[in-house]
Amino acid sequence: METIDIISGVPRGIAARPESSNGDGDGRRKKKRREGKGRPVDPGALLEVRALLGDEPRRRDLLIEHLHKIQDRYRALSATHLVALAEEMRLAPAEVFEVATFYHHFDIVKEGEAAPPAVTVRVCDGLSCEMAGAQNLLALLRAGGYGDGVRVIPAPCVGRCESAPVAVVNQNAIGGATVAGVDAALEGKAFSAAIPDYTGLDAYVAEGGYALLRACVNGERTPDELIAIMEDAGLRGLGGAGFPAGRKWKIVRAETAPKLMAVNIDEGEPGTFKDRYYLERDPHRFLEGMLIAAWAVGIAEIYVYLRDEYAHARKILTDEIAALQAASPVPLPPIHLRRGAGAYICGEESAMIESIEGKKGMPRLRPPYVAQVGVFGRPTLEHNMETLYWVREIVEKGAAWFADQGRHGRKGLRSFSVSGRVRKPGVHLAPAGITMRELLDEYAGGMLPGHTFYGYFPGGASGGILPASMDDIPLDFDTLNKYGCFIGSAAIIVLSDHDTAKSAALNMLRFFREESCGQCTPCRVGTAKAVALMERDDWDRDLLTDLSTVMMDASICGLGQAAPNPFLSVYKYFPHEVGL
Repeated sequence: METIDIISGVPRGIAARPESSNGDGDGRRKKKRREGKGRPVDPGALLEVRALLGDEPRRRDLLIEHLHKIQDRYRALSATHLVALAEEMRLAPAEVFEVATFYHHFDIVKEGEAAPPAVTVRVCDGLSCEMAGAQNLLALLRAGGYGDGVRVIPAPCVGRCESAPVAVVNQNAIGGATVAGVDAALEGKAFSAAIPDYTGLDAYVAEGGYALLRACVNGERTPDELIAIMEDAGLRGLGGAGFPAGRKWKIVRAETAPKLMAVNIDEGEPGTFKDRYYLERDPHRFLEGMLIAAWAVGIAEIYVYLRDEYAHARKILTDEIAALQAASPVPLPPIHLRRGAGAYICGEESAMIESIEGKKGMPRLRPPYVAQVGVFGRPTLEHNMETLYWVREIVEKGAAWFADQGRHGRKGLRSFSVSGRVRKPGVHLAPAGITMRELLDEYAGGMLPGHTFYGYFPGGASGGILPASMDDIPLDFDTLNKYGCFIGSAAIIVLSDHDTAKSAALNMLRFFREESCGQCTPCRVGTAKAVALMERDDWDRDLLTDLSTVMMDASICGLGQAAPNPFLSVYKYFPHEVGL
């Protein structure tokens, strides 16, 4: 049977042939360059880039991975290195520059500028951290007199909201951060977010892990059987969209091979940290679910996209995927772990696929949908990490086990990321359809001493804000729509009488302003305009309402469409805060 190259879509024998006879033996086409045009390639920088890349392929889709290699080594991306990388990858320098400048985590050093300091301290200014005193911590650290070797900067949500406020020293996160804690980290004495204990491959296999995958590959189970179980269980996409998992498997399975899989672990929604929680404890439960789904659908290759802030989870996945490949119970499809670079928009499935392909993470217009035209133009099964995490347990225990877990007429379980003014922030696994009052009292330990429940975000930054008086609504997909809210990835941020919905909404709009990819005018201009209007003492209701209509109707993706939800919620449920 002829083997197809996934990236080019042509038979591998053709794809592997040299495109030109250029005498260098690598089969890469030499581009003709006009003399005197563009920035010249620095020979020393080219040697440094080649040494960093080693034997790694120079394919276009690996551009972001190669940019990370340079930044990790030199702390920044200089113009000379970017031009050298373009030369090495046979790309136009403009292509490399536009990708490098798109992502927040790449530091571009202009000609004549010094590289950033050896140590960067990032203080999360997401809402949960802001409520826990992040702005005061940021001010104290900036006044700390660390010298030229340390820079202190704010950062958007880093996915550790349960331990707010959070500071990140290079890639080491410090929960419950204080000046003393950061000082200790800078002195190399303490890093509170060391890689946690987790269930490795041997322990997972000893507990029955990968037996289900082996049974599937050996023919003891059928794809139709598993798809039916997913449908009967009512498992829906747990990244926020809520599309039925079984139906998605069925759709992609019917597409023409080769088919690919893209796993979304970008998890950039402020208030969300459930994926990291599970990855840092039981990574193989996710990996087995991923491989079972790939088997059921007929997937040729798998791409796992992990947000850059999760350095410890990346180390865990890198080690455990390697261990699994070395001692695999069954033949495995190729698994590619791709590293994000600080772009919330890449949580949107098509923007993530663009990033996997080494491009700017800009959402695609649809149709076509990714199930038909996804990674490298191939039919693609896209899933959130947590959705796959439940596959093994649902199949082993039966569809009814999962479906019967819900409350108030809902089905299944939800992993609620709870943060804010509660006694027990963290990931709480609770029945779908649980109310906010039940979640607060039964799981989150109630409010912090001296705080009275005032309001809550039921679905992260874009899910809207509800008052404490509306604490009896079942929390699940579809139940919040009529209130102008949604559950999304089940990120619950709890406000108290020490907070205002108005200031919380402004925090979220500032986040959206910074994270808009800029592709469409309604979102790019609308988020900036909304922040400017909301920073005034008196909000212009008519103008904000008109702005929200344009953003929701004309934005390409969910960022611009949902960004108005926070301030619309203030008008609807907290009118006294804006003088109504």
